[in-house]
Amino acid sequence: MSPSRSIVAGDVHPADARLIDGFIDAGFLERGLSPATSSAYRGDLVHFCRWFFAKMEGEAGVEKARRADILEFISEHSHWPPRTLARRLSALRRFYRHLEREGKVEGNPCDRVESPRLGRSLPTTLSETQVERLLEAPDLDRPLGLRDRAMLEVLYATGLRVSELVGLSLAQVNLRQGAVRVVGKGGKERLTPLGEPAIEWIERFLADARSGIIGGLSSQALFPTALGKPMSRQAFWQMIRRYALKAGITDPISPHTLRHAFATHLLNHGVDLRVVQMLLGHRDISTTQIYTHVARERLKNLHLEHHPRG
Repeated sequence: MSPSRSIVAGDVHPADARLIDGFIDAGFLERGLSPATSSAYRGDLVHFCRWFFAKMEGEAGVEKARRADILEFISEHSHWPPRTLARRLSALRRFYRHLEREGKVEGNPCDRVESPRLGRSLPTTLSETQVERLLEAPDLDRPLGLRDRAMLEVLYATGLRVSELVGLSLAQVNLRQGAVRVVGKGGKERLTPLGEPAIEWIERFLADARSGIIGGLSSQALFPTALGKPMSRQAFWQMIRRYALKAGITDPISPHTLRHAFATHLLNHGVDLRVVQMLLGHRDISTTQIYTHVARERLKNLHLEHHPRG
């Protein structure tokens, strides 16, 4: 069963609910969609299905939609942010492509429907000094503080996604080799080096704090909670914001900010873009190229700030 299965309630055609479930299940089994991605797809499709059900006054299922309906849906929701509209159109395009393969529709109604143009925003990152202050924020006199320091060190050393970090198991980390085996999007594995500081903090956490956190519980999570379970993404998000405030970082920050800092700082220090791509687990190098813009923007700001004729 798909990880994000839920009853599609409200004014949605009953047949549409089954089509959505079939699409989510197929994506989960064929492409290894994460629960978060599956849930996002479901939400976007339910929104369209409710709109279409109301438009058709309950007389037709979503497999009856045509290109004109997709265009009308976009037009009626033109007040949405372009990224939201583009994401929902992408979900619909994938949904109807699945239905077309299953022989449930003739043609994809999203064909020849253009996505909104998106301006490419630069990701928020941190300076190396800010990262140091953030890493030093946890209270090392507490077992949880040691755990949090180790997690932050690993996140900055590897550039993992937050879901990859909190989901790490003991078996995925090889301290002798100095590497972590990461299971990323689509179940794709990659081997990422840890670096000496991260290795040292993991060793210190395992030796001095991990057993004190879980007591007598058995847990395979590398960074467990007091219940022996992996920390949730939401809990880690709250944790990193708390430490950012303690470190005097007032700009908005998220776990992804350290991933951005990891990539940007590597490029600033001359690491090849394709190496950064492999470390981040990006399938397409165009996704990684955004960090070259961040690095250039950083250099430009430094020039303006410090050059006598900047």
